[in-house]
Amino acid sequence: METFIKIFHNKKLSLKHVFALFSYIFVVWSIYRYFPEILPVWVEEVILKPLVWLIPIFLLVKKTEKLPLASLGITKVNLFPSLYWGIGLGVVFSLEGLLTNTLKYGGLSLEVFQYTPASFLGAVLLSFATAFSEEIFFRGYIFSRLWIIWKKEFLANLVSSLLFVLIHLPIGVFVLGYTPAVMLVFLFLVFIYGIGSAFVFARTGNIISSILLHVLWSWPIVLFK
Repeated sequence: METFIKIFHNKKLSLKHVFALFSYIFVVWSIYRYFPEILPVWVEEVILKPLVWLIPIFLLVKKTEKLPLASLGITKVNLFPSLYWGIGLGVVFSLEGLLTNTLKYGGLSLEVFQYTPASFLGAVLLSFATAFSEEIFFRGYIFSRLWIIWKKEFLANLVSSLLFVLIHLPIGVFVLGYTPAVMLVFLFLVFIYGIGSAFVFARTGNIISSILLHVLWSWPIVLFK
């Protein structure tokens, strides 16, 4: 993790950039969620989300901050510890995902057996695509910048996790139509996941750990529908 921190040596980062970028994503994505099912899910996650979420980050990192992509955790450093952290804690969070899925669908049904091998593989790849965009944005960019600026891991984790909760409000309101009680539970579970994801990223400095954790957290949604 010290190698990751050294990347930011003598770099002045801006809170304005962090919160302006989040505000942009929140507004754009809220408008998109207000009109549900405009695009197929695979187009949304594989094409639209990277365009809207990731391109501004990459431009900001390379053009304004003048930092390498390793500053987002895109690196080979600590690869094996990342696998251990991501998979190990991911097993725990997969149980949380089961609870989230139960709330979403009002129960669990073993429709996993209705998947063809091709559709199942597609669902898994889709979960990785979603995890890549969201983890680069929230852990690789927002959490790491807040941590470096404030020099307080816990505070950066807390704030980035709260922002992660906020970005899930539109889907809960406009797409899933959760009742207030279910919404509170859903957002609480999202918050707990955000804390865990930032925690493993802080231990490794490699975004693979958070991506694996994200996939395993959402794994029950792939298996049970």
